[in-house]
Order: sequence, then structure tokens, then C-alpha cells
Amino acid sequence: MQEIDQSSSTADCTAMVLLNTRIMGDYMPIEEMIKPNSKMPWGNRFTFLQVPIPKLTELSNADDFIRNTHKMIKKKRNSLAVYFTSRLLEIVNKFGSHEASSRYIHRTLKNSSLVISNMIGPVEQMSLANHPIKGFYFLVPGLPQGFDITIVSYMGKVRLAFKMEKGIIDPQKLKSCMENALDIIVKDSNKNPKLNN
Repeated sequence: MQEIDQSSSTADCTAMVLLNTRIMGDYMPIEEMIKPNSKMPWGNRFTFLQVPIPKLTELSNADDFIRNTHKMIKKKRNSLAVYFTSRLLEIVNKFGSHEASSRYIHRTLKNSSLVISNMIGPVEQMSLANHPIKGFYFLVPGLPQGFDITIVSYMGKVRLAFKMEKGIIDPQKLKSCMENALDIIVKDSNKNPKLNN
């Protein structure tokens, strides 16, 4: 972004990080899940964090940027904001409507620069009509951001998918920067195992 518009290095950017809050546990039949006050209620359960993206000009190198971002996300993920946002969405959904909660989420998304979402996929290979699935990714259509990042794990491998508006970021440059950043993260995490927590 900085190469396309130099003022972007000082602009404020906010990432919307979606978090799955669905209770993971044993298998439960749908009949049990749809009962009121079920231990594992039916449907998606999620919340989100709004994370300010540190400016590269504030940090001396990529390692500092990664450490700073990791520390900030870990702190926010363990804050009460995650719980309150989740409860607020439940209350709006219960006493308002699905449309009211959709409007609230859409308004919040409009005030974010990008969305980051991840999904833990199966650890064993899946098949569709007896054809093994080698890999997959997902994207969320219809979001108001110009830039979305989705991450999915499948059979021990992680895939990243990027969706961006035309003209915001050069796709080839983004690919090159992401490969470089991921190499730095892998090297740094091998040197500092405590960063993996």
C-alpha cells in the first residue's frame, strides 16, 4: 500500500479479526442442539476484535512488527471485549432480529480496513462423491472492505486466501510481500519458540 500511496504509511488501519466462540466438544444430535438452553446450541457462534494495525514507521524491523502485533492480538483476545461483543450480538439477535444483528455487524465492518477470518478444518482427508479433496479455501462475499484475508487448515496444511478491490494493492507485490513475511515469521518462531504460544 505504501508504494501506491505514500500517505498510507501514516494512515490508521483497523483489522476486524473474527473469532469462533462455538463450544467444541462431543458429537450432539441436532434435536439436542435446538433445545432451549442446550449445552451446545445450534448455529454459528462468533465474536470479533477490532485490532489497530501498527504502523511500519513506528517499528524498526519486521521482527518488531510481528512481536508487537502478536502481543496486541493476544492481549485483546484475552480481554473482556471479546465476551461483551459476543453477548451484545446475542442480545441484539434475541431482542431485535437477525436483520438488526446483521445491520450492526455490517456497520462495524464498514469501519474496518480489512477482515481476517480463519477456520480450523478437518485433520483427515475428505472426499466429495468418492473424489478425494486435496485442499480448499474459503472467501466471504459481500463484505464492504476492500481487502479480506481468510485462513483455513486442512490435513496439517494452512491455506491463505486474499480478496481485494482492484487498484488498492498490486496482487503480485502482495504475494511477494506475504511470502517474505511468512518466511520471516517461520524463521523467527523457530528461533523464539515462546512466540508460538
